[in-house]
Amino acid sequence: MNSTPHRYHPALVALHWLLALLLTVALGMGTFVLKTIPNDSPEKIAALQGHMIAGGLILLLTILRWVVRWSTAHPAPAPTGSAMLDRLAPLTHWALYGLVLLMAGSGVAMSLLAGLPDIVFKGMGSLPVNFNDLLPRAVHGIVGKLLMAMVFLHVAAALYHQCVRRDGLLRRMWFGSR
Repeated sequence: MNSTPHRYHPALVALHWLLALLLTVALGMGTFVLKTIPNDSPEKIAALQGHMIAGGLILLLTILRWVVRWSTAHPAPAPTGSAMLDRLAPLTHWALYGLVLLMAGSGVAMSLLAGLPDIVFKGMGSLPVNFNDLLPRAVHGIVGKLLMAMVFLHVAAALYHQCVRRDGLLRRMWFGSR
């Protein structure tokens, strides 16, 4: 019997797709919604609350995903047909983890520096005029763009495997017998 599974562990699959959804929503919310709402608008508090909750959940689920990834058997790496791309693939996966952690860390730092936990969750005080004076805000914006680029690259690579190489890569990250 071969001990290398053909699919990822179901918990890892569930976490992958849940995080994909949460990251898409959080990145979209930060990029297209939060920027457009003035800080003196009551809508901003509700939007920040959702964004902060989603960010905290993303952080916790990413750590859990990392633990599950390292404690379960997984399929062998899928070859791309290019030695260089085969070496880059694990680096891009690590970059995704790292960028998510940097995104969460810069969000937490910005939140604490601006006093957002009390403002957003306890209704104590008001939002600053803007967050641009906070270094973590700049980091959050840059890392957000890098994370979006890395997600795009990840999706493009999965589609390359599925549509060009036709190697059934996406089946590995879905539910079914391992």
